[in-house]
Amino acid sequence: MRNLTSSKENTWCVGCGNFGLFASVKEAIQKLQDEGHNLQDIVMTSGIGCHGKIFDYLNISGIYGLHGRSLALAQGIKLANPALDVIAFGGDGDSFSEGLEHTLFAAKRNMDITFILHNNGNYGLTTGQASPLSPVGFRGVSTPKGNVEIPFVPVTLMMEAGATFVARSYTAKIAHLADTIYQAVKHRGFSFVEVLQPCVSYNNTYELYNERCRPFSELPQSDEEARRLALAEDEIHLGIFRRTERLCYHDAINNPVESLSRAQRSAFLQS
Repeated sequence: MRNLTSSKENTWCVGCGNFGLFASVKEAIQKLQDEGHNLQDIVMTSGIGCHGKIFDYLNISGIYGLHGRSLALAQGIKLANPALDVIAFGGDGDSFSEGLEHTLFAAKRNMDITFILHNNGNYGLTTGQASPLSPVGFRGVSTPKGNVEIPFVPVTLMMEAGATFVARSYTAKIAHLADTIYQAVKHRGFSFVEVLQPCVSYNNTYELYNERCRPFSELPQSDEEARRLALAEDEIHLGIFRRTERLCYHDAINNPVESLSRAQRSAFLQS
């Protein structure tokens, strides 16, 4: 059986949350293999940033892309070969700034891919500039007096965009994160996993996350409840916020008549 860790030298900072994410991804892939998934049918894409180095370290096929283009590549791969399990990796800057349009439209289309967001709240590879997910007050080289922009909330943003699987986990909870990634890949439709990932060099959030992160096990009964959990300030809730079914994009374009009839029925039921 192939070793999922490549021979490339790992240059992540000692203590980086990416190590926990890397371990969790390998555990999830191993579980998929144990269930009969062929490793040759699991492919990855990545953008530019600290997250993108996972392409060098994870020994599976894929494409190391341009800044913000991880999901553009993932969508192309899935359309070319719908039989593949496609996992896209992106950073908070890479995927919610340069690549935001690709992120939103992949969710809107319900592309049958898994998107794993490495959220360390800054541009770590380029020495700590504020990203679209940096908290108000974050001090970095681009915001020495403190960030004044209100950050996106990835979970609610992806729900609004139309993602059919939306989850959040934390790199220090490897078992929880591995199971979440496994379930995301198994889901048919656009799966989004926000991974809270401390950056020990420029945004060390271990103490905050260790104190406030609270996993929940029951799927929220409604989107309203899911949003309430996602937006809570006193606690950071981890788990699956949404898991629902909707026609995947590659199926819809191959059968537009069926896609239209489903859309019409949905619109009628919602009216």
